[in-house]
Amino acid sequence: GDKGKIMNLSILKLDKKNLNTFIAAGSALIFIGFIDIILSSFFSTNITAFLPDKLSYLTPLLFGLCGLYLIRIEFSGNKLLDKININFNSSNFNALLTLLVIFALIKYIPPLLNWFVFDANFAGNTKEDCTGGGACWVFIKVWLNRFVYGLYPDTEQWRINTAFLILFFLVGASFFLPQKYKKYIIIFLLFVYPIIGLKLISGGDFGLKYVETGAWGGLSLTFIVSAFALILCFPIGTILALGRRSNLPAIRYTSIGFIELWRGVPLITVLFMSAVMFPMFLPDGTYVDKLIRVLIAITLFEAAYMAEVVRGGLQALPKGQYEAAKSLGMGYWKMHFLIILPQALKLVIPGIANTFLALVKDTPLIFVVGLLELAGMVNLAKTNPKWLGMAMEGYVFAGLVFWVICYVMSRYSQNLEKKLKTER
Repeated sequence: GDKGKIMNLSILKLDKKNLNTFIAAGSALIFIGFIDIILSSFFSTNITAFLPDKLSYLTPLLFGLCGLYLIRIEFSGNKLLDKININFNSSNFNALLTLLVIFALIKYIPPLLNWFVFDANFAGNTKEDCTGGGACWVFIKVWLNRFVYGLYPDTEQWRINTAFLILFFLVGASFFLPQKYKKYIIIFLLFVYPIIGLKLISGGDFGLKYVETGAWGGLSLTFIVSAFALILCFPIGTILALGRRSNLPAIRYTSIGFIELWRGVPLITVLFMSAVMFPMFLPDGTYVDKLIRVLIAITLFEAAYMAEVVRGGLQALPKGQYEAAKSLGMGYWKMHFLIILPQALKLVIPGIANTFLALVKDTPLIFVVGLLELAGMVNLAKTNPKWLGMAMEGYVFAGLVFWVICYVMSRYSQNLEKKLKTER
């Protein structure tokens, strides 16, 4: 009898001797767990219905956990099994997380695919053409032009396209031209292109029809606000960061006051002030376009955050870098632009990218001044009497567009970080 008990214990012990037995038993339990969740999710069939409700609901997890426990054999010699155990099954807690993620995907991905694709309507021109139970992408197709250009006149939309083609060409050229020409492109982008772009889109000169900024909107306005704020907030933020670390009290305290003031106020309040309060302080007969006011407000707001990110990079540099630059006879500006800032900015690339991403996602707040970018145009479209009830499709579309923009920016920042990495 004692020998039989010892044999039973040796069988339950997780080791290589009984590897095939444990893999077979564990795989069977995991398979039962998956069958249970699939049958209950898609066929409304519960193979453990004879158990109490709460226990029956948890049986897929219990089967899966038992199965993963049985195959958790360290250094089994099976490469696939060892990789699964290291990455997904290193402990009971990690096994539970793995099962929860997989079961959630099994339960919720198919209904989402049905809504997005299989039951969705793509053909047609009216709401009545949406007869399926899924998404009505006809709404997006009909309103796509407005989502991209806002209320900008159809016959003048080539001007927006041209302005952005010039921008993309200049940015693309900066990646391929020799280093000595890049500084001229950067100077052109910072000081010349904004004037050309705004004049081309707004018109009023060179025979171009004037289009008021109230008609600008959609994705193009999102890009306009984001691009100008990104281009301008970075140099302003860098100067503020240097000012906050200055030895001159007047400059230091002015920079601190500016940064803390703008960081302590919500962006929506800043935009509201720029639209309502700021014109009250202007002399009679003076008018500043609301888009210009919005660009200035967002730029100064984001510059305050950028200043703190850059300051973090400046403080991370060892004091020896400053002393080495001074020993070479470099002045303040030469030392910072040639030695300090290149190293400091490299250290805070993730923080800079994070600030840029936040800026892009903050652009929908300009609705408080009556400007309708992508999310604003979705709000306008969903209230159209002919398209009531289409809010979900509009917001999903806007969310996907913002996600793509932010993902591309994030990937670029990661690649730039790897490119500039000097640690070995």
